[in-house]
Amino acid sequence: MKYVDVILPLALPRNYTYAVPPEMESSIQVGSRVAVQLGKAKKYTGIVKSIHEQAPSAYKTKPLMDLLDKDPVVYPTQLAFWEWIAQYYMCNEGDVLNAALPAHLKLSSETVLLINDAFGDDFTMLDDHEYLVAEALNIRKELRIGEVQLILDKSDVYSVIKKLIEKKVCLVYEELKEVYKEKKENYILLNPLYESDEQMAPLFDELARAPKQMELLLAYLHLLKTQGEVIQGELLKKSGASAAQLKGLVEKQILQVEKRTVDRVPMGKIEAQLDFDLSPAQEVALGKVKECFAEKQVTLLHGVTSSGKTQIYVKLMEESLATGKQVLYLLPEIALTAQIIRRLKKHFGGQIGIYHSRFSNNERVEIWNKVKSGEIRIVLGARSSLLLPFRDLGLIILDEEHDPSFKQQEPAPRYHARDAAIYYASLFKAKVLLGSATPAIESYFNAKQGKYGLVELNERFGGIAMPVIEIVDLKQETALKEVIGNFTSVLRHSITQALQDGKQVILFQNRRGYAPFLLCTTCGWIPNCKQCDVSLTYHKHQDNLHCHYCGTRYPYVYTCAACGSQTLVPKNFGTEKIEEDLQQLFPEARIARMDMDAIRNKDSHNKMIQSLEQREIDILVGTQMVVKGLDFENVNLVGIISADSLLSFPDFRVNERAFQLMEQVSGRSGRKDGLGKVIIQANNTKHPVLQYVTAHDYKAMFDTEIAEREQFGYPPFSRLLKVTIKHKKQQTTEQAALILGNWLRSFLGYQLVGPAAPLVSRVRGFYLQEMLIKLPRDSKKIAQIKNKVKEFFSQLLIEKQFRSVVIIPDVDCV
Repeated sequence: MKYVDVILPLALPRNYTYAVPPEMESSIQVGSRVAVQLGKAKKYTGIVKSIHEQAPSAYKTKPLMDLLDKDPVVYPTQLAFWEWIAQYYMCNEGDVLNAALPAHLKLSSETVLLINDAFGDDFTMLDDHEYLVAEALNIRKELRIGEVQLILDKSDVYSVIKKLIEKKVCLVYEELKEVYKEKKENYILLNPLYESDEQMAPLFDELARAPKQMELLLAYLHLLKTQGEVIQGELLKKSGASAAQLKGLVEKQILQVEKRTVDRVPMGKIEAQLDFDLSPAQEVALGKVKECFAEKQVTLLHGVTSSGKTQIYVKLMEESLATGKQVLYLLPEIALTAQIIRRLKKHFGGQIGIYHSRFSNNERVEIWNKVKSGEIRIVLGARSSLLLPFRDLGLIILDEEHDPSFKQQEPAPRYHARDAAIYYASLFKAKVLLGSATPAIESYFNAKQGKYGLVELNERFGGIAMPVIEIVDLKQETALKEVIGNFTSVLRHSITQALQDGKQVILFQNRRGYAPFLLCTTCGWIPNCKQCDVSLTYHKHQDNLHCHYCGTRYPYVYTCAACGSQTLVPKNFGTEKIEEDLQQLFPEARIARMDMDAIRNKDSHNKMIQSLEQREIDILVGTQMVVKGLDFENVNLVGIISADSLLSFPDFRVNERAFQLMEQVSGRSGRKDGLGKVIIQANNTKHPVLQYVTAHDYKAMFDTEIAEREQFGYPPFSRLLKVTIKHKKQQTTEQAALILGNWLRSFLGYQLVGPAAPLVSRVRGFYLQEMLIKLPRDSKKIAQIKNKVKEFFSQLLIEKQFRSVVIIPDVDCV
């Protein structure tokens, strides 16, 4: 008898074992999707992790219900990777499956109601709600839960369904439904009888009395000549004809309709064209990268902004493709993919595929299958593309490797794409290149210690000078009354000069919205979110208040809830306010805003970046989206509106992050002609980080930070594990945290910090407590500590009063 261990899309500590029916034994494979039953009725799609002949001793196995795929959807390499993520990041393999598989490859059962014919059609004894459902069932014979909700016009319908089942009016069963569907298009073909000019001539005479059909035929012939193939939708749009007029030509047997399966993500022609030469400095750096790869799996390329790191990536990608390997190019933000993809498609044509969360579920299934088959040779994407089923990976490039966006926050698995990529590459014996102008302290430390190779590129491409950075004292300008709308006189004059010179400007403010909070000037009351302990941000464009933690929106408040006065005023400023100020100060300028509110769909990034490239925007205001790796040759001025807001977070990484943000945004300036200028407005102009940024001195920042990290035992001299305890009741949260903290302290001693309430101590109605564990840099000890910590979690959750407590471990938290 054969058995399989199946990973289910659920947060289960262990994988279930199922029996393989004899008819499936010859076709079952590791990585295949199977339909299984869990519990009494629920059905799920799982992935076969292993095949063996050992029956579990603790429970009686159920047979597999169905084998859904002829070929596996993942390879054994991915399953090994999933197991490592689950073990290292203290989650379950079901969590990883949920994150990895596109939604349309994960099927779970849907409850279906069937009419019980034995009951008859006398529904007079039922109440109003039951009667409505029973009548609908009598007509339709079966209904799904969503349809019952529509009939009753309410979401809570389970009590009604339960009564109908008890009264034997209906029966219930679980249906497993395949969601993914191939995309079909109607292609229009010309009847072979009319292929020659001689055959076409009498046809035009025949259609002379039907001008619309004549126009339709002429539009078809034009599209056929220019495109080679004609799709029905494009034909109707070009000709302005209706489907009925097309049907007339089909009935006359002039045109034919053929339904074909088409790609939602067309790949284009496969062609490679590297039309650039590397500078001498780039050639040297490329040679050093190859030397490092000969000895080490991971290499860090530390190149200043605009040094041409992307061109080095392209050369390495070309060499990897030449050996028949696949390449993964990881970027921290979807916003970056739009600009990079245009450049890479110029070099590699249709060998490239993009993958990120903005794609539809059907599109993601198609990309998944193309990566698995090897049709897509290069994948460009955000961190989720690391979970794709690569066939033979040869190279992983992490651009902007320092970026915190590479760390997954919610939900599990809370993996770091940089560290996970290094392990994933090891399974293929592939190479990893980390690239950044401002590497993470941990990465640079590993490179200096010899764990990674290190290559430095210290000059901009073409010998262009680094931008000049000027620090402007906000306190002094405010005292002189020179600040207008958050702009100092220096920044205003610099913007005016840049616009007069026909140049573009980027302004950085790390807060979206109009104002971070409203304040009653009479009593000091501030509107807070009802579910989170945080003030509400005013969004003037939508005229409402947003909670940036739970996403709840509230109407604008005109009256103080505490004293009743109407003296509420917006305080501080975000990108919306900067945009409004700019429109008043520079009414002739074309101004745009790039933040999460302005960029809502998958094409918005691309359109805005193209507008900036084509010089349709004079001034771009944005949050961190404008910082990361974008390349605009006409930008010669960058303004950082408030450096103090970057330097005041209570976090041991605050100086590193502030330096990275300011240096990166500075790097958007003067990328072509070397005449870049950066204005940084700050109250604390003597802050050491500002001095490092002014001198573009990453190494001085690193030396200062690494000395402090070593003194206090922070990464890279330790690993951090953050444990968050959540519950709807504050007292329960605090009690659970206290008990768990005492158990952990008895085992860990000084390695444990906390528990304590975080800065925002309630989010989405849950009260929070946090504790931090400093883990030693020893993999065996780390594994032992994690196992013991998980034991304590289980021990706490067994207690009756703590069963509804949520415990979240976050390994290598950022």
